[in-house]
Amino acid sequence: MDAFAVSISAGTTPHLRSHWAKFRISFHFGLFQGLLPILGWFIGQRVVHIISEIDHWIAFILLSSIGIKMIYEAWKNVHPSLKSNPSKGSQLLLLSFATSIDAFVVGFSLALLNIDIWIPSAVIGVITALMSLIGIRIGQVFNQLLGRRMEMVGGIILILIGLRVLGSHLL
Repeated sequence: MDAFAVSISAGTTPHLRSHWAKFRISFHFGLFQGLLPILGWFIGQRVVHIISEIDHWIAFILLSSIGIKMIYEAWKNVHPSLKSNPSKGSQLLLLSFATSIDAFVVGFSLALLNIDIWIPSAVIGVITALMSLIGIRIGQVFNQLLGRRMEMVGGIILILIGLRVLGSHLL
């Protein structure tokens, strides 16, 4: 659901007009959601305890900083060619990782329950990719209706997701 919400937010940007850009986001979100449980499954108990202590802070910082940047760019009315492109480079990797940190812990949990990881990871990855495509389209529709204000809303959504992740771990 985090990847879906982030996809809605990404869909509000002007960079996702091409099918290739939409594919990059949905592919990376699905890939990270599918691979991180496998990684967690293999890494083992020691590392998970370390990461589980800070994973919520990492997700909060990454999502909030990207959200603040989106709000700033919409507020300052930055030319679309100068706005951050969530479908390329470091921003794509950060968003993919930030929405998938919990999947690492899920993989570890499945290992403790002696559940095979391959089919659940494949299902998680494919469903995430499909939901991301749907989210991008929803964001584009909202952007057509509301314009620049929707980019601000997209940034706020990212910050709220970061706060939800943080709150769910701290409370």
